[in-house]
Amino acid sequence: MQPTFVIAGKLNREYILPYSDPPLIDSPGGSLLYAAGGFAVWNTGAGLLGRAGEDYPRQWLRALEGRGFDARGIRVLRELENTDLRAFIAFNEAHERSYTNAVSHFARRGLTFPKSLLGYQTANDLRKDPREPDLISPAARDVPKEYRNARYVHLCSFDFVSQSQMVNLFGNSTQTVSLDPSADYMTPAFWRDLRIALQGVAIFLPSEEELRALFWGETDNLWEMARKVSEYGPQIVVIKRGKNGQMAYDVAGNHRYEIPAYPSRVVDLHGAGDAFCGGFLAGFEKTNDPLMAALYGNVSASLNVEGSGPFYSLEVMPGLAEARLHALKEMAREA
Repeated sequence: MQPTFVIAGKLNREYILPYSDPPLIDSPGGSLLYAAGGFAVWNTGAGLLGRAGEDYPRQWLRALEGRGFDARGIRVLRELENTDLRAFIAFNEAHERSYTNAVSHFARRGLTFPKSLLGYQTANDLRKDPREPDLISPAARDVPKEYRNARYVHLCSFDFVSQSQMVNLFGNSTQTVSLDPSADYMTPAFWRDLRIALQGVAIFLPSEEELRALFWGETDNLWEMARKVSEYGPQIVVIKRGKNGQMAYDVAGNHRYEIPAYPSRVVDLHGAGDAFCGGFLAGFEKTNDPLMAALYGNVSASLNVEGSGPFYSLEVMPGLAEARLHALKEMAREA
């Protein structure tokens, strides 16, 4: 079968310490799964593109299929065995994140440090050349032929080379490609390369921090930044602003929308941006309306932050997502 939706992203083995809730120790995660979770709030059956080593727990892949995802696009590769997919995040009382000093965070909370986290180095310690493909990023050459004509494709944040190759593969006139950029390349030095890649992108989904970094020293106006990006291809630009919600620029209709974040009980902010993107993808297919799609994504993110793990949002009370969507319609406004 050919999936209508494809989501491409990274897989991680996560160690998460929320401020007050129980920790997650060696749990499935990564941008791919958080986007998939946000999508699954509204729809089912997305094809997933990712990479893992042969030491990646097979039961985690079977669990994805059990949730209705098509996991044929997750390549398990021998050369990735023992590649470090671990990710550590700790939150304080203000919901600020820390990615370092894992031993100290466990000790401060009176938790036994897991042996499986020994020797962990943060991504900053291992930072690579942003112009080099990352071995654990999904690769265009890995895409199953059954996925190649998917109508809706979302590219989570990963390295520029791999994302560009995915855009070249999927970005034809019959496909809608959304792209969440990586902070590693959202700099003025990359602007020329990014402009070329954006020609195949219909929906661009940067964070406020990423967009400001791209236009550093040029303008402080976020709407102006969105307009400049749209000149190179994207017809929809959505700026993710965390607790401040989203700003959505609809080029075709010349509309600018501001959507506040749904007031949630925040437990764990990890993956909220990816959950938003997955929800947006599902909402856009349902409505073909940028504002409504942003509302769908907003609700997915609001559910994600109330617990830990990529699929917490699927365990909430039935009807809650629809109720939040209805409430948000009254809160969004045109700028």
